[in-house]
Amino acid sequence: MKGKAEAISYGAATIINAIATGKGVAIGVDLWTRVRVKLTDEPKVIESTIFSDPTENPVLIEKTVEKVIKHFKLEGRFGAKVETWSNIPIARGLKSSSVAGNAVALATVAALDKKLDDLTIVNLGVDGAIDAKVTITGAFDDACASYFGGVVATDNLKRRIVRRTEIAKDLVVLFYVPAKKTYTVGSNVGRMKRVASLVKIAYKEAVKGNYWVALTLNGLIYSSALGYNPSVAVDALAAGALAAGLSGTGPAVTAIVPEEKTDFVKDTWQMYEGKILEARVNLEKAKVMG
Repeated sequence: MKGKAEAISYGAATIINAIATGKGVAIGVDLWTRVRVKLTDEPKVIESTIFSDPTENPVLIEKTVEKVIKHFKLEGRFGAKVETWSNIPIARGLKSSSVAGNAVALATVAALDKKLDDLTIVNLGVDGAIDAKVTITGAFDDACASYFGGVVATDNLKRRIVRRTEIAKDLVVLFYVPAKKTYTVGSNVGRMKRVASLVKIAYKEAVKGNYWVALTLNGLIYSSALGYNPSVAVDALAAGALAAGLSGTGPAVTAIVPEEKTDFVKDTWQMYEGKILEARVNLEKAKVMG
């Protein structure tokens, strides 16, 4: 029994938001969440600290640890102390919950000195997110892009990977991040469902490999449904981005940018209040550290 372990999982950005149709596509980025899990002899007691945002509710962490311990039928033996660090802003549409779920599940399995296949670990994180009520669909697409890297298309309702593709790592991924938090479960699902026929068109484009057309189209559709200003994305396109659109249910906006156009997009976004994060496409899997 190891008793403690540390793991890291990487970020993701929306290409197709799965809420309208149950099918989604996401791309891995090199933002990260790192988790340290230490088992205790206090069964069912999960203590957690989110160092990057201490005001956040730790229920996702606790539910995911519980899911893993219960999977091995060890809930009568162990509790845990969990610490997390991340450079991903929470509740902005940047997949912070999916990334944390992956890292927590991976670290807990390692702390128990057990082995599980990758998809089982991803699904334990998704189950934890559903129990914690921080997701509408379970965000299987986001979790897979975070865990495996690359571009991942999924059927979230069946929890099935439809396609995974590795793309060039030299593209810059910029995020415009407003200060205000917006939690996914508070989004207007009814309005999103009403644009499902349009989202299906974007999803088909993504599955064919037309990722940047799909990302931009998806962003415009969901921005319209949720009442976000699409100008942030359109301005990025005008400045040279290959694609730009709302990430998740917002409020953050993603732009896929050739390196030589990065400063132009950043300059354009300076007119809006909020932060700009810079990342790269990630192709690396989540992993246990050390």
